[in-house]
Amino acid sequence: MTSPEPFVLVERPRPHVALVTLNRPERMNSMAFDVMVPLRDVLNELTYDNEVRVVVLTGAGRGFSSGADHKSAGSVPHVTGLTRPTFGLRSMEVLDDVILALRKMHQPVIAAVNGAAIGGGLCLTLAADIRIASADAYFRAAGINNGLTASELGLSYLLPRAIGSSRAFEIMLTGRDVDAEEAERIGLVSRQVPAEQLLDACYDLAERIAGFSRPGTELTKRTLWSGLDAGSLEAHMQAEGLGQLYVRLLTQNFEEAVAARKERRAPRFTDDK
Repeated sequence: MTSPEPFVLVERPRPHVALVTLNRPERMNSMAFDVMVPLRDVLNELTYDNEVRVVVLTGAGRGFSSGADHKSAGSVPHVTGLTRPTFGLRSMEVLDDVILALRKMHQPVIAAVNGAAIGGGLCLTLAADIRIASADAYFRAAGINNGLTASELGLSYLLPRAIGSSRAFEIMLTGRDVDAEEAERIGLVSRQVPAEQLLDACYDLAERIAGFSRPGTELTKRTLWSGLDAGSLEAHMQAEGLGQLYVRLLTQNFEEAVAARKERRAPRFTDDK
């Protein structure tokens, strides 16, 4: 008997670029544990794959991810013998780990939002570093529509930082849809592109990022996220300064950039002296 196709696919469409695809299109790539556990494991593996400089995350079929699967949630690992409250806590921990894995990846992550990003699916996009949407994409903070809170998986933390507090309050408290055009206008995504151009647009962006210094991109990602978390400007500026000194003193990439501009050529960055 042929084994079923995995719920998470990993491809290498271009050098130094990994494409991770949620592959349960018949359920709009909902966040069943049978999908989220392998996604967590794939992300934890890719972060240490030094051939990969940028990760692109997308969904198969017509949806990015429709959030919680209310019909077939799948199996949660390591919960045998637990009572219902503790089972719930462990279940949420698995999903939390996916969001944190995206944020902690050494590589920048681009969310190629090809369709619906609902509830937890919206959270997945917000945990990525960059979001590019197809014209068919739309976003919804769905918890409020289901008699729950709209706050889940970091949404009430990440969304205000992405689009501002007033817009985040409105979207989360009304449960309305945000289409790709509005998402671009309010800064929820960097831009929208025609559906057939979505992956190539993400790959082109990934290749540009991959052409820069590895420690430069890794530290830029870290300081951007730490800036969103920072308790004070002064503390954040110190972290920025240390990162800049690290790259400046331990690589020759600055000198290479200066030489390349002088010689009117593309720089050839390396990660060591």
